[in-house]
Amino acid sequence: MEVCFDQELIVRYGGRGPRYTSYPTALQFNDQLTPDDYRAKAAESNDSDVPLSLYVHIPFCHSLCYYCGCNKIVTRNEQRVARYMEMLYKEIDMQSALFDSSRKIEQLHFGGGTPTYLDKEQLGALMQHLRGAFNFDDSDEREFSIEVDPRTVDAGRIQELWDLGFNRLSLGIQDFNEDVQKAVNRAQSPAEVRALVDSARNAGFGSISFDLIYGLPHQTVDSFDATLDVVIAMKPDRLAVYNYAHLPQRFKGQRMINANDIPAPEVKLDLLHHTIDKLCAEGYIYIGMDHFALPEDELVLAREDGTLQRNFQGYSTHRQCDLIALGVSGIGGIGNMFAQNAVTTMEYEEIIERGELPIKKGLLVDNDDLVRAAVIQDLMCYDSLDFDTFGDRHGIDFRDYFAAEVEQLDVLEKDGLIELSDSGITITPRGRLLLRNIAMTFDRYINLAENDSRFSKAI
Repeated sequence: MEVCFDQELIVRYGGRGPRYTSYPTALQFNDQLTPDDYRAKAAESNDSDVPLSLYVHIPFCHSLCYYCGCNKIVTRNEQRVARYMEMLYKEIDMQSALFDSSRKIEQLHFGGGTPTYLDKEQLGALMQHLRGAFNFDDSDEREFSIEVDPRTVDAGRIQELWDLGFNRLSLGIQDFNEDVQKAVNRAQSPAEVRALVDSARNAGFGSISFDLIYGLPHQTVDSFDATLDVVIAMKPDRLAVYNYAHLPQRFKGQRMINANDIPAPEVKLDLLHHTIDKLCAEGYIYIGMDHFALPEDELVLAREDGTLQRNFQGYSTHRQCDLIALGVSGIGGIGNMFAQNAVTTMEYEEIIERGELPIKKGLLVDNDDLVRAAVIQDLMCYDSLDFDTFGDRHGIDFRDYFAAEVEQLDVLEKDGLIELSDSGITITPRGRLLLRNIAMTFDRYINLAENDSRFSKAI
């Protein structure tokens, strides 16, 4: 389906809202969930045939990127890194003991921080430890990805990542303009990135993704157009183009950015508009929520055949897995439970040193939340929902169950975001950029009248 940039609608609806990588969102997590609850859910999940997914958080970075809002530690203190890795290994052992060895790891994602902060020996030892603890799927169907800072790797390291079992790369690019790079303290040349892309393709990587950010200091439509030209020439399989959220009160590094250098709101909209038009004209398909992919990419195929998923790593092609999160601040999901690890390394390490799981908060999801999560998933993955089909799948009469929500949808229909019929909901080309706003109708925790500062802006 096409996407239509309606600036008047975007301005009117462009408030803050969840990204819905989970429902309920992490804001609903509480400290009532205990490690014993986690163990019980893990044991219960072993009675299912659901495969496993691993997320591993490596929080370290050599230098600070001023725009970054991730949970990271900027350090060159190797003792600090060694201490964290020792505790991470202990957590791996505690977690793996809870799950049947017959359950395969079909998905693996290393995030950060900068996972490639770890050198060849450290990363190799970590992967060896994980393989000894869990049953890895080594077939071509596996989805093993790692986030890469292009400044930390060369062609040889790309081959090493492939040899370790990774088959997907996500390169953090953000922008190629030198003035922008200087303003955010992240300099990397197109030539360096192009060499890495060529190396990855020669090694056999089946999916290469770029992350870009619009709204960074000194960006203009012309400057970002030049960046897009360079990116398109490299032809990454996927692109994620994120809106920069300037929140210096929450992220200290952002205080290094001069707010006067940030593009005005109307320029940010022009940047987004131009990016969408250009990428679509070059053959990329807009998946939704900042994500684009080439027509032959698995994300596009999954969207077409009904197997697209949305989770903590964004859009995914794999069937639903139980997600085990390893490392500081990691969020996992087992059955109807979400669980998050301690968010500071000091507390994370102290808990593990006591021989305990580092889980600090989470949520047991009730049936109503599961149904609402399924509605939000369908809308954000497929831009439509059939009432009868959904009702049969979940054992409800959709119109009765969501009578109040369907009534609220009238406003969205009048504004042209959706088409509402007796049979279901269809998101229009104008509504595709406002998926969050549409999904929020079915969120029982959110007050649509509030502009919640805890969320990022929808556009």
